[in-house]
Order: sequence, then structure tokens, then C-alpha cells
Amino acid sequence: MASVKVRVKRGGSESLTRQITDQLGRMIQTGILAAGELLPSERTLAEAAGVARNVVRRSYELLTASGQIESASRRGRRVRRQSAKKSGSAKKSSSKSGAKKSSRKGSAKKRR
Repeated sequence: MASVKVRVKRGGSESLTRQITDQLGRMIQTGILAAGELLPSERTLAEAAGVARNVVRRSYELLTASGQIESASRRGRRVRRQSAKKSGSAKKSSSKSGAKKSSRKGSAKKRR
């Protein structure tokens, strides 16, 4: 598990949840938190940051919704493995299948 250090500024313009979410998101984007790395429990991070557990829970929910982390029941939360290649190949395969469909239609018309 990574040693995650987040700092919050009480009374700032951003909520505590947003501050933690943004800091963790930057750590993931810059590679400080590597893909597959286990994140601290809600309790551990909340105590370290001096905030309530529900603040950390909501932050983790937002990061999960954005696809940056994933949660496994009773196993904790991990940084999600990013797979840009998969999304790119999915687009290519769908465009290829579209091209095949149109060529099939054209060949069917020629046969008639």
C-alpha cells in the first residue's frame, strides 16, 4: 500500500471532498500512485488528513465513477489500470465492421 499524503485547507473555496479527490487524481495521473496500487482504507486516509470518513468515502466514490480507481468488496480500492489501447482498438474494430457491412450491401446489390 502506498503512503498517501494529502493536505486539506479548511475554510477554502473548495470542499474537503473536492480537495482530496483532486490531489488523489493528480497522484494517479502523474504516476505517484501506480496502476494496481492499493489505496489506504477510508479510516486510515481520514485520520491522516484530519477529516471524517464520509469525506474520504465520497472522494473514493467520485474517483471510482471517473474510472481512476476500482473497488473490490473486502479487498480495498486500487488504482485502475488504464488501457487506452483497448478503447482505441474498439473504435477501430467498430469502424472496420461498419466498412464490411457497407461493402456487403454493395456486393449484394451487384448480384441482383
